[in-house]
This record gives sequence, structure tokens and C-alpha cells, in this order.
Amino acid sequence: MEKITPQKLKYLIVKRDKHSHKGDYGKVLIIAGSKGMCGAAILAAKAALKAGAGLVTIACPKSERFIITTALPEAMTLPLSDKGGALSLKAAGEILKWQKIKKYDLALIGPGLSLSKEAPLFIIEVIKKLQIPMIIDADALNALSLFSATALPRLNACALPRIMTPHLGEIRRLLKTDSSDRKKLAFKLSEKTGAVIIMKGNKTIVKSKNNFYENTTGGPVLSKGGSGDVLAGLIAGIWAQSGKLGGYNDKTAFESSVLGVYLHGLCGDLASEKLTERCVLAGELLDFLPTAYRRIISK
Repeated sequence: MEKITPQKLKYLIVKRDKHSHKGDYGKVLIIAGSKGMCGAAILAAKAALKAGAGLVTIACPKSERFIITTALPEAMTLPLSDKGGALSLKAAGEILKWQKIKKYDLALIGPGLSLSKEAPLFIIEVIKKLQIPMIIDADALNALSLFSATALPRLNACALPRIMTPHLGEIRRLLKTDSSDRKKLAFKLSEKTGAVIIMKGNKTIVKSKNNFYENTTGGPVLSKGGSGDVLAGLIAGIWAQSGKLGGYNDKTAFESSVLGVYLHGLCGDLASEKLTERCVLAGELLDFLPTAYRRIISK
């Protein structure tokens, strides 16, 4: 297992060409939000944009669209059919139809989607049929755990790159175990799914088929609601850019995960120096992202 250090990361940061345009830095579809949990969608989308993605669209319940649009005008929205504020199964077909026209580069699915009504069925249908690289996070992981016997082998058979971002509780549900050995659990989920696994927690682990890294930034400052949504969005924004340059594949998925995890933790470290570990809000982590980028580039 290797340690994530800034010296290994500085060359992973995509340079911005003066003649470039927004299409050169990737288009991210964020499938997120439900009644009472729109904040997760907003945090993830803001993080993807702040990380440098060219375009971000939030696919959300149409009943919740106004809240999201008002909070983050820089992101576009795709209003979808919902039941009681949670995305319905019908919404899966709407996303597939939209993607045929818009041709976005990658998707992040899960933040704040909930598991109420038809949301789990919607999630499984999208993961199964949306044929683009994908980050599977939060309630998308919880939905997969409900259908893990068939869903996890299907992920392993998928030729498209996937990133999964479980914390200990989520990976236990996915693997039907009560083990607390985070390293072994990350290995096992990687083998079962073929995905890049980000095993969140103290010294977050990033595991791919051939690589195994441990993070060296972050701490208790990140133990607050919304922090995981920011991480997922950061990785999506980073991957959007690196994928445009090097292709959306397992290599760029892993590199984007490693860079995103380190930056996220470093933002926490910088924020805690100014605000204390106790007083940092998840949304405030992004205020420290420019300094975090500069720290890595200067090494």
C-alpha cells in the first residue's frame, strides 16, 4: 500500500489552455436530490464546478427543481418525474432519452436520492442502462445493497469504468458482513465489482484492480453531514477534466479518485486551521479548494 502525497498528484491536475472552452473540461450529469435532501445535490454539483468541470446538470425531482436552481444558478437542471419528492421509475427512461441527445461524459448518482417509494428501482435501472462512466455514491450504494446478489456481479461485467464511494456502514450492507477491516472490505468489493473503491474514513483507502493507496490528509473535521457529497462532486469534476484529456477509463478513474480524496482532506485541514475542526460546514470546504490546488502545484 502506498501513501498519497502531493508529489504524486501535481502532474494529475489538468492545465487550462487559454484557447479552451467549457466543452474541453467535461460534462457531468449529477443524479441527486429528493424532498428534504436537496442540499446533497447542491453540494455535489457545486464541488464538481469548483473542481473545474465545464458543464454540470443536476437531474432531480421536478418538485424540487426550484430549490436547486435558486441555490446554484451555475448548474443546469433536468426535472424528472417523481412521487412524493423522490424520483420515480419513469424518470429512468427520461434520463436515457435525454442522454441520447445531450451525450454527457460521465454521471454521479446517489447524493440525497433517498430510498423511498420507487427510488431504489429507479437507481438500479439507471446504473444498469445508462452507458457512461459513473460514480456510485450514497443512496445509490444503499439501493445496490438491496439488490446486491444480482447487482454487484452485473457491475463486474460492465465494460465501463465505475467509482464507488462507500463508508463502513455502506460497504457492510453491500457485502452482507459485520467486518470492520476496511482494507479487506475494499479489496473484496473491488474484486466483486471491478470498480475503483474509495473506502471513506480515517485514512481513506483508494483501491483499483492494480493499485492500493492510503490518504494522508483529512480528519475529524470531515465528520459532518454533506462532506461526502462534496467529495463525490470533487471527484466527478476532476474526472470530467482528466477523462477529456486521457480518456474515461480505469486509469483516469483511479487517478481522479486519488487526487479528489487528497484535495478533499487537504481542504478539511486548511479549514480546521482557520475555523477549528468543530466549526467547519461541508460547504465551507470548497472555500479552501483554491489554496489546496496551489499547495499541490507548488510541491
